[in-house]
Amino acid sequence: MDMRYRLTSVDTVLDEESWLFTARDGRGEDVEVVLVPCDGERDDVLVEAWRNRCTHEAQRLYREGVGAVVRDGGIVCPKHGSIFDSCSGHCENGPAAGSTLPSVEITIEDRQVYLTDDELTYLHEGPSDDEDDEDGPSSTSHLRF
Repeated sequence: MDMRYRLTSVDTVLDEESWLFTARDGRGEDVEVVLVPCDGERDDVLVEAWRNRCTHEAQRLYREGVGAVVRDGGIVCPKHGSIFDSCSGHCENGPAAGSTLPSVEITIEDRQVYLTDDELTYLHEGPSDDEDDEDGPSSTSHLRF
């Protein structure tokens, strides 16, 4: 049986519109992962998990105190406005066009969300403790959230 770790409930992600946790990868590096609602074609997929970084620049998509900006089924990069489809992770606009967010494997069972990615080990809810990491965008965007 695969190892899994209960993260949160589907209802929490749907209510809050995003939910963040930190995991450790096989190289010993901390990785932030954002859970977002997904209104895809499959009824059983209500939440998807993506690494918390824009593919254009190492910009956090989910920021402490703000969350991830999710609009019309897309996750908005707060720096340049690129929008990633919350179900596929693919971006078709802005500087990140043509790229896809790295996914993280999760499983939903009885409306509970479990981390089932063999390459990650759950550490804690919320952002990483990496002090060298930029906390928010030095935005050149006209977008306001």
